[in-house]
Amino acid sequence: MADDIEIKEIDLTYAPEITEIHRAIMKGNITDSWMQSIELHLRKQDVVGYVAIKDGRVTGFIIGEIKGPSFGLEKSGWIIALESHPNHMGGGIGKALVESIFKYFKQKGVREIYTALRWDAVDMVSFFISVGFDRSEFINLGKHLDD
Repeated sequence: MADDIEIKEIDLTYAPEITEIHRAIMKGNITDSWMQSIELHLRKQDVVGYVAIKDGRVTGFIIGEIKGPSFGLEKSGWIIALESHPNHMGGGIGKALVESIFKYFKQKGVREIYTALRWDAVDMVSFFISVGFDRSEFINLGKHLDD
């Protein structure tokens, strides 16, 4: 972990800064449903998350949770969201956040960690591979419900 990155547990007080990071990534296109989803996750008891602080500012965040038993798994960790401000990408923030959540999951007895990504999010796929992720035995299936 980079020496100048401080990792703190996430809570609702960081919601405005988390929103600004997402807004920067999405180039201003941020939906109310995304903001509500993040706030809902932060209110849940079984959610874990961290923020990365560099030079006194929140520069990244990670949110995860422990699920199970389900889908043939006894207990698993899931990374729900991981974002780093575009101005700080490549500076070790994502890696520091992932290492923090890995440590938490391991302390809770979780040995299998998953996330779901868009197949065309090449930068995110590359990042997760760089921190040890690989294809899992699961596939994502989807269905669009017409109005």
